[in-house]
Amino acid sequence: MDADFWLARWEEGATHFHQQRVTPLLQKYWPTLALPAGSKVLVPLCGKSLDMVWLAEQGHQVLGVELAEVAVQQFFSENALDPVISQSAVGSHYRAGNIEIICGDIFALDDAVLGGCLGAYDRAALVALPEEMRARYAAHVYGKLARDYRGLLLTLDYPQTQMPGPPFSVGDDEVQRLFVGHSTATLLSRRDILDKEPKFAERGLKQLDTLVYKLAAGI
Repeated sequence: MDADFWLARWEEGATHFHQQRVTPLLQKYWPTLALPAGSKVLVPLCGKSLDMVWLAEQGHQVLGVELAEVAVQQFFSENALDPVISQSAVGSHYRAGNIEIICGDIFALDDAVLGGCLGAYDRAALVALPEEMRARYAAHVYGKLARDYRGLLLTLDYPQTQMPGPPFSVGDDEVQRLFVGHSTATLLSRRDILDKEPKFAERGLKQLDTLVYKLAAGI
């Protein structure tokens, strides 16, 4: 599941994972974090998610990170935003209002960038990565956020043998293993959503739960 896989998906328009609305679970559980207005919120592997618009409307400074430039360009175009574009060692920076998206590799972000983020919202990043990459991702990103960061994590839990990812199954046992040592992951909700996701049933799933976690720095 390398960079070329995701770049090809965007170039081919094979982006069924993109939602045409703000995620209801974000709207429901984000207030539990009680982040101060103006906090910088990291949205890794953001695509062109409308969730970033919603987070910005809550008064946050949004920092998305996305590998596919076509997704970044579509986000600003579809939301009638005219970004200012600049370059740095970590990629191309697109800025408009209180939304910035870095077009680059999430693993290229340094301590200074990640350490400036007091919040994090992960709906589609962790579940997009194969098992062998998830530990590296969690340590690199969440282990370097602000010392008092708070975040919201959404994962999927299903029998991995019934369907190949992505999105991959990341159940509670794995979430706890991934975040121990630098963060706490508190399960807020587990809900069966298979009846609302017929495309997954068509792929062979007999069970599909969505899990919502409140993340916080510390152990």
